[in-house]
Amino acid sequence: MFGCKCFYWGRGYDVVAPEPPPFALPAPMPRWPEGGGFATGRICIGEIEVIQITKFELVWSSNSSKHKKDGASFYRPSGVPDGFFSLGSYCQPNDQPLHGFVLVARDNHAAGNPPALREPVDYKLICSTDNWHDDHHDGCGYFWLPDAPEGYKAMGCVVTNNPDKPLVGEVRCVRSDLTTTCENYDLVLNLDSMLPKFPFRIWSTRPCDRGMWGKGLSLGTFLCCNDWSEGDELSIACLKNFDQSLHAMPNLEQIHALIQHYGPTVFFHPDEIYLPSSVSWFFKNGALLYRRGVRNGEPIDREGSILPSGGHNDAEYWIDLPADDPDDIVKCGNIESAELYCHVKPALGGTFTDIAMWVFCPFNGPATLKVGMANFAFSKIGQHVGDWEHFTLRISNFTGELLSIYFSQHSGGEWVDACDLEYNAGNKAIVYSSKNGHASFPHPGNYLQGSEKLGIGIRNDAARSNLSVDSSTKYQIIAAEYLGEGKVEEPCWLQYMREWGPTIVYNSRSELEKIISFLPVVVRFSVENLFDRFPVELYGEEGPTGPKEKNNWVGDERG
Repeated sequence: MFGCKCFYWGRGYDVVAPEPPPFALPAPMPRWPEGGGFATGRICIGEIEVIQITKFELVWSSNSSKHKKDGASFYRPSGVPDGFFSLGSYCQPNDQPLHGFVLVARDNHAAGNPPALREPVDYKLICSTDNWHDDHHDGCGYFWLPDAPEGYKAMGCVVTNNPDKPLVGEVRCVRSDLTTTCENYDLVLNLDSMLPKFPFRIWSTRPCDRGMWGKGLSLGTFLCCNDWSEGDELSIACLKNFDQSLHAMPNLEQIHALIQHYGPTVFFHPDEIYLPSSVSWFFKNGALLYRRGVRNGEPIDREGSILPSGGHNDAEYWIDLPADDPDDIVKCGNIESAELYCHVKPALGGTFTDIAMWVFCPFNGPATLKVGMANFAFSKIGQHVGDWEHFTLRISNFTGELLSIYFSQHSGGEWVDACDLEYNAGNKAIVYSSKNGHASFPHPGNYLQGSEKLGIGIRNDAARSNLSVDSSTKYQIIAAEYLGEGKVEEPCWLQYMREWGPTIVYNSRSELEKIISFLPVVVRFSVENLFDRFPVELYGEEGPTGPKEKNNWVGDERG
């Protein structure tokens, strides 16, 4: 519990707001292998050293028993070591355990340079709740933006539970040349309904410069604004990593330890026909390489050494199933041989490690359309040869703790915090692979790709079964560029940039129109509109390109 003294409608009284319980992974973290700067607690990013703080003191809460999911709580970092300074407050929604972080910083600037950190000269009051006459809040909250000295930038907002300005020494601003731009990310709290004439929103932020070689750090602070519109430059910034060595990234031994500790179990649907296999099993059992203008395909050796490497997808080559596979043995995969292919890369300026885990299926099955209570199984729509899907673990380089997992779902996906995952054994999460399409989901269920409101869309059915792959034991590290040349041997097939299946165009519209003819007139128009928004791959067979041709290989995930 944390008590606060507050003034509300001219009256002062004590408010005691319940804190959500702190989240902890199901099992203790192991002692990671030693070496380098990984999991040492501190990361130097040039003229600044940062620490990740995960303990907090509650300052103010916007909460309603009727709408708990709409509320949020605001905290100050607790236990900040001597010499380190807060960069802003932390906030999170009330409908989840306390699980998050903020970075605190220490000045490590070079001699002759201006200080890397300086106190703000003042604070600007962005919004206060002392005129809100309702029971949705634990007293009063006041939101302040630090007024940075010239040549410096604020890193986050500060929240208090009284109308007095925060002390200038409570946070630090950062020298502008050590920062980079950030953008709004998740909408944490929307208070427009409380002040319709004075809209006010709380956003988490993330650096604009992300991806494998991005230098921006996520600070865990937030932005509050009442007049922001898309395209405007934000009033706060984030830190930039100037240390080219990426010394906090794990070495090869530490990578293996992380995968063996956190590697999820992938469960396939009990009715799944098109199961995964290893790439080498697919090649060994008759996959063929075709070239445009040549009638017959060429057998592929199990390492894929005959595949053309480099370049780009010019449609000159493609892979196909064996010409003679009457029992669909290759088409249906071989789960006993399946393994996850791991790409390990820096994230958020080298303060986190992303382990993208790729699963290969020789075939992607046809889709099923749901319209209300009715289901229509397509005969061809959605199917294609060669299916590459993935999910990504994001791990803190300060501690080695799992922060979240990205679940790739067809043309999109979602980040799910560690506190919202299912776990199978210890700290190994569960990933559910959808029937036929192999999209990744954090929980079992029927996920609809379309309109949940109308109950119309493509089904993604996910459930636990005896069909599973344990990525903590069945994996292969295929790339970790930051380790340097020669540390990880990339397989030959990874350099193949063309399609893993043939392109076949068919008249899918006739199958769709046949289904539409069975529907009530009142829903036909809605269904036709949804068809126009479905992914292109639903209207023909087109084999996907391999992992290195995906945007997330170098870039950040789309979530």
